[in-house]
Amino acid sequence: MKVIYLITGSGGSFYCANCYRDMLYFRAIRKMPGITANAVPLYLPPDDAGTETGFDKHIFFGAISMFLREKVGFLKNMPVFLEKFFDLKPFLKLAARQAGTTSTEGYEELTINMIEGDNAFRKKEVDRLVSYLVKDGKPDVVHLSNALILGLARQLKNRIEVKVVCSLLNEDDWIDDMSEPWRSKAWEMIGRESVYVDHFITPSNYYRKLFISKTGVNGDNIHVIPLGFEPEPPFGKRNTDRPPALGYFSRISHYNGFDKLVNAFIELKTKHSMPDLNLNICGGYTGTDKTFISDQIKKIREQGFQKSIKIYPEFQGNKKMEFFNDVDVISVPVRKYDGYGLYILEANSSGIPVVQPATGAFPEIIAATGGGITYMPDTVEELSVSLKKLLTDRELASKLGETGKERVLSVLSDFSLDNMSAALSEVYRKS
Repeated sequence: MKVIYLITGSGGSFYCANCYRDMLYFRAIRKMPGITANAVPLYLPPDDAGTETGFDKHIFFGAISMFLREKVGFLKNMPVFLEKFFDLKPFLKLAARQAGTTSTEGYEELTINMIEGDNAFRKKEVDRLVSYLVKDGKPDVVHLSNALILGLARQLKNRIEVKVVCSLLNEDDWIDDMSEPWRSKAWEMIGRESVYVDHFITPSNYYRKLFISKTGVNGDNIHVIPLGFEPEPPFGKRNTDRPPALGYFSRISHYNGFDKLVNAFIELKTKHSMPDLNLNICGGYTGTDKTFISDQIKKIREQGFQKSIKIYPEFQGNKKMEFFNDVDVISVPVRKYDGYGLYILEANSSGIPVVQPATGAFPEIIAATGGGITYMPDTVEELSVSLKKLLTDRELASKLGETGKERVLSVLSDFSLDNMSAALSEVYRKS
């Protein structure tokens, strides 16, 4: 069986959980016996550190050329040489670091067109993609990395007889950030275009139910497959000869609640008798986050706590493991309900417990890992109390961390890459 995985990238400027999830799917696909798989990037390049063997270097439907065709009238039919120039990897990575390419503002119409397919994906570009996909033999399955590129399903089925599988997770992050009427139109169009997809997969029951409620699909072909996790190789040792440390591991943004954690950190140091507490931060950011981050650092400096924070500029490989070695508890108190929370598995695989609001899929995932606690109401005060509980009770924190590590890394658990591979294979082989 030949599988082509069409994957949208983030450009690698920040920790992108959805991108890492896509890479885990690709690793699982490549572990299937009797299957050959290749990944083809769309829109933006993937993280260099996460790129697997079998990942194509060419990027189709580059973000810059798509945006220019949408916004600049005389470039609507830009020549191929100019399109290829804009789609060079260095330019796309630069675009990802700037404000806009990971934000919905100004991209509403393009989003609708990508879901619907006819306008965003020009015929000659789709033809070029199809020619590329069939050059070594027609694929049996084309796997789309998310529903925002659902317009490709109909385009591909109209050209080649192929089974289409589509991953689902956190499309609502993007769509619900759009204003009306774009938001409602996007969900309606996803529901309409879903008929061209043979099977959907998603890692949580929470997100399956949310997708059904948003689109009105019946959900019979939406399969819940827990993420199989593959941790980074161990690096160094846990640093225990230090003051207690609170960790944040995600894109540093308002959306992910970084300011809420900063407020809780300040409250713990000033009101909860934890003057030695440190805050370690890892995850990167985009251009849109810079002003917000500056405001949070200013807030910390005004309290005189600037020596109690540390920012880790890299979020992959050994540098990521150094961060995990330097923290006792991790929290990412997101504002928007998350359909999974891959950072939970990241933390638990290193034996670090998590503290998360009881929203979205967090209760479901933390119940499965046993590697943390949830809190409600979703306030800074309740977050502070829950963090203090684990920061001051080392025995409880250790127990939760070890339970999470055992469950996430067990070859028999739902989080095993082999189990995810077997479940994906079953979906691919369904009629």
